[in-house]
Amino acid sequence: MSPSRAPKNRAAPRVVLATRLFAPEVSAGAFRLRALTRSLIGRSATVRVLTTTPPSTAPQGTDEQPGLEISRFPVLRDAGGNVRGYVQYLSYDIPLVFRLLVSRYDLAVAEAPPTTGIVVAAISALRRRPYAYYAADVWTDGVAAIGAPRFVVSVIRWLEGLTMRHASTVLSISDEVTDRIIEFGVDPARIATVGNGIDTEVFTPDGEAANDGTKYFVYTGTMSEWQGAEVFIRALPLVREHVPDVRLRFFGQGSAEAQLRVLAAQTAPDAITFGGVVPPEQSAEWIRGAVGALVSIAPGLGYDFARPTKTYAAAACGTPVVFAGSDASSGAALVREHGLGIHASFTPESVAAAMLELLGEHETALATEKRRDRAAWIEANASLRAVGDAAADAVLRPLG
Repeated sequence: MSPSRAPKNRAAPRVVLATRLFAPEVSAGAFRLRALTRSLIGRSATVRVLTTTPPSTAPQGTDEQPGLEISRFPVLRDAGGNVRGYVQYLSYDIPLVFRLLVSRYDLAVAEAPPTTGIVVAAISALRRRPYAYYAADVWTDGVAAIGAPRFVVSVIRWLEGLTMRHASTVLSISDEVTDRIIEFGVDPARIATVGNGIDTEVFTPDGEAANDGTKYFVYTGTMSEWQGAEVFIRALPLVREHVPDVRLRFFGQGSAEAQLRVLAAQTAPDAITFGGVVPPEQSAEWIRGAVGALVSIAPGLGYDFARPTKTYAAAACGTPVVFAGSDASSGAALVREHGLGIHASFTPESVAAAMLELLGEHETALATEKRRDRAAWIEANASLRAVGDAAADAVLRPLG
């Protein structure tokens, strides 16, 4: 499955994008891919997105524009409406084989998981077309972090490595992820570190802010085992000893959501709410109105290199982040080095101290100044528009 070259000098390269999630579904991956799609079209490409039929709970709306075709196909989802799990992935990947075979394209782009990547790699090799793989994170690390059997980890590692080694371009979201990709034997010359970002037209300090009459902290996005969001629930009683009316609000979904709900009911049932998946615009309103946004990476699970997108979303709204994780984690460094909030150790006591510090400076003149600075830094350094442009340039390069 060595990379092939498509005919050069096409006025309008035909790109096919294989992804189980795309707008209007709400996820960091869907946002990144929409930005990539728009940048590809801005470079005169036409894009066909092979994705899934969204669940009824997804926000309404389409992403139609000239040069874009979105092809949707039903897929199995778990009880929470997610395409997550081996059977769910295969329900997308098996039909993808036939969908790719009947699609005309000069270049393919595959989004994780690696099973999707290997399907795109195989069909692209058969058709002698190059493909790119978008490595927003390293799935082998994630599978190992949740305690999957050794055999499963080995299979995912083999699939992920094979997919990335034969891609004409591998898109990475950070230097840390790039370093991990190289460990799979990928040629560094084929890796494009395009960064991570957020839609600064939606996530902005300007606009409506949610106000439910209380002071609250907000957690948005994926809730998985390796993120360890339970540390915030355990910290809340310590915070409420000093500020009795403070609350936590969770928005999003994930494999750890059920356990978090149980823990919340046992810890502070009247002070913690779960709002499910909400449209980006509504998420931004809740972030803008929060005392702080909560982000965590459980240390010691092999995921300390991650820089969660929720950090960028919060900072783009000007809201300070409480990041709970290892001192050596990339997420902690991001928050510390750019003034995006407070880094706390992964303990309820340290998290509670950070939350109390933000409560103490909330709505002060200094807090207002810091909000402007955070939003300005994100606009200059982590705009999803700039990430999409860099990714589009990288994936089109093999076409000449």
